[in-house]
This record gives sequence, C-alpha cells and structure tokens, in this order.
Amino acid sequence: MSPTGAACAFCRIVTGETTAHVVLQTEHTVAFLDIRPVFKGHTLLIPRRHIATLPDLPPDLAVPFLTSTQALAAAMPAALGAQGSFVAVNNVVSQSVPHLHAHVVPRTKGDGLRGFFWPRTKYADDAEAAGYAARLRSALAAREAPAAHEAPERKV
Repeated sequence: MSPTGAACAFCRIVTGETTAHVVLQTEHTVAFLDIRPVFKGHTLLIPRRHIATLPDLPPDLAVPFLTSTQALAAAMPAALGAQGSFVAVNNVVSQSVPHLHAHVVPRTKGDGLRGFFWPRTKYADDAEAAGYAARLRSALAAREAPAAHEAPERKV
C-alpha cells in the first residue's frame, strides 16, 4: 500500500487485485512483464512494500532488490536467447508509476536500441568535470554515505 493508504498500480499487483504476468516472487520483491515492453520479455521488478524511488529504498531491502535484479538479468539469455540485458531505474522523472521499479530488458546485438535513450554531452574541460565531481562528493558527505566522500578523485 502507498503511504496515503491508496493502492498504486504496482501495489495492486502485489496484492493480487490486478493481474500481471509474474515471473519472479520473493519475500521482498515481485517481477512481472511490462505491458508496453521495449522488447518482449521486458520485466519490471518492484519491492512488495510501497517505496517511491531508489533513494527511498531502506538498507534492509537493498540487497534483496539487487539480488532479484541480478537473477532477472542472468535469466534473460537462457530464457529468451538474449545476449545480455539492460537494467534501468528512473527516479521521479520518466517514472510512470510512482513505485520503485527496475526495468530489466533483454538485449541482443543489432536489436536497434542504441546506447542510452538521451543525447550525450561533454564537459567543457577537466576543471568543469572536477567541479561536478566535487559537488557530488559534497552532497554524498552531507548524507553521510559511508566513505563515498573520502574517495580520492580519479579518472576512470
């Protein structure tokens, strides 16, 4: 159930109020086919508990959520003849249902999906990139993320 007490579309799937083609159920997660798939087999993974976005996911559900995501990504090649998968999570923007969900999409070379769905950009120079990195480290430090802000800057 959502925090307001009203069931969201995904909460109704969890309770069985709405039917879905369920492919995985665990104590903490449910995965089902997307009704508007990018490719056939496109699956949505949700936590059973109503959680709006990834930043809202409590630590005790992070491992079960990621473990289920891994299982789905690993199943795509064996079950669907895919060569791999694409895994994505939207937070608020482009999140059509305000309930945390990971998209796990089967991928095959030459399937027509090119890179990311948005245009790429570049930093003006190394100093601009360093400034963005510093701002992110500062925000992480403010959240008291364990050791994330202590990592020295490095180029990958």
